[in-house]
Amino acid sequence: MPKRFRLTRRFNVAMTEEGYRNLRKFAQAAGLDEGEALSFLFENFDSVTDAETLGHRLRLFNSELDARKR
Repeated sequence: MPKRFRLTRRFNVAMTEEGYRNLRKFAQAAGLDEGEALSFLFENFDSVTDAETLGHRLRLFNSELDARKR
């Protein structure tokens, strides 16, 4: 019997408009709602990210973060 998909954690998330648009686009393409799409991404984080570019992208994001908050 398949395991039932249970959403057991709920938390407030602050996202950029661009991030939310990409999440919605991904969720729609995958046939999921936004919460299910986030669960999928984090449950499969290592296999859906490129380890070679993740560090570089994270450094870029962090360097622009203060300016984006204004």
